[in-house]
Amino acid sequence: MAVNAEQSYIEIFNEFHQTLCSKSAPLLNQYRDAAFRSFESAGFPTHRLESHKYTDLTDAFAVNYGMNINRVQFPVNSSDLIKCEVQGINSYVFFLVNDSFYCPEFSKPALDELRSKGLLIGSLNEYATTHPDLVGQYYNKMVHENEDATVSFNTAFAQDGFFLYVPKGVCVEKPIQIISVMHSSVPTMANARNLIVLDENSQARVLVCAHTMEDVEFLSNRVTEVFVNRNAVYDHYKLENTHSKSVSIGSLFIKQMGGSNVLVNDITLHNGLTRNNVTIDLAEEHCETLLCGMAVEDRKEHVDNTTFINHLAPKCKSNETYKYVLDGESTGAFAGKIYVAPHAQKTEAYQVNRNVCMKTTAKMNTKPQLEIYADDVKCSHGASTGQMDDNALFYLRSRGIPETEAKMMLMYAFVNDVLENVRIEALKDKIKLLVEKRFRGELSKCSGCNVCK
Repeated sequence: MAVNAEQSYIEIFNEFHQTLCSKSAPLLNQYRDAAFRSFESAGFPTHRLESHKYTDLTDAFAVNYGMNINRVQFPVNSSDLIKCEVQGINSYVFFLVNDSFYCPEFSKPALDELRSKGLLIGSLNEYATTHPDLVGQYYNKMVHENEDATVSFNTAFAQDGFFLYVPKGVCVEKPIQIISVMHSSVPTMANARNLIVLDENSQARVLVCAHTMEDVEFLSNRVTEVFVNRNAVYDHYKLENTHSKSVSIGSLFIKQMGGSNVLVNDITLHNGLTRNNVTIDLAEEHCETLLCGMAVEDRKEHVDNTTFINHLAPKCKSNETYKYVLDGESTGAFAGKIYVAPHAQKTEAYQVNRNVCMKTTAKMNTKPQLEIYADDVKCSHGASTGQMDDNALFYLRSRGIPETEAKMMLMYAFVNDVLENVRIEALKDKIKLLVEKRFRGELSKCSGCNVCK
């Protein structure tokens, strides 16, 4: 099956190569052929690779997905797009439908306001055409050495996505919300490519909400590059709330320059199969990174978070926390690696992964790693997987709290430190409410989705 799937995409690329290029900016085409050769050589990741030991993607790609190579405009009812659960947080709202930037009428005032501040925001393909010098400084500059074939596959097939440039010294006070929607009546794959650049001393916060609109098989393979220049501050939030037929592969690459501050918070509430890759390079002195995430799973859902924090300069700090709550026959995987280069003295790096399996049928695999080549550092890592604390549950039950409510309270307390690492108060309140509903069994789907299986 895997060989057939790979061969089918090889044939698609060769047959539609001219169409791929004619519908894309020359800058995007510049890296397309080399990336395809890399994918053709590696093939889809399987469990035989150590990096994908617990997440084999061959079956996920074997589905006969449609690909919008001809850039046909999907009909979209704008009223269906604004039902995201985290609306109302006073944000600039935009949309990514499959892999195309979409700006309905109610988003255009926000677009005009941001552009009046000097921001460049919109379609990556358009800006790669109109601003090739700027986009060319950053596009594909972090991923070319990545060994994950899904990233090479994205570079080979991606034709559009989201682009954001925040000029020097500009502070975007309200968060920028990208509602990323998978929308089609037939099984569909989207390879979106996103690029975010913060110039020196700028500030921005981006929230990505991932949703599905129809009860069909979707595969989203998204690659996002983020460059945070000196003394810039950037927050990146991702909230996934899809359905069991969806496959989500997200690769996030962040490069931090001197004195920059970055927060990444990745929350999965509903999904089918999810693989998140996060790579953060602390390239100059005095960078600070806070990386955290959580997953709530049941049924046969699967979430794999694989992270790399590379301390490449002295006097940088990173703190990483991931937590999972697994129920039913769900499975989870976490592999986190901290690398400290030989000259990266005075590094402080901490990593922790904590997991709770509500039933014996749920399974968790965890692999924290430290690779240190400097001697003047403060680093630690740890992981634990267990069941709910019976003593704590008994304590709550003995005070008249029903068992279901007591379990919900304990689960909520368990993930609360991840939720507290949301630096937008209105968003924090919304997410806390969603998580509480999820634990109570009240959140069966996002209100923006038509179905949930």
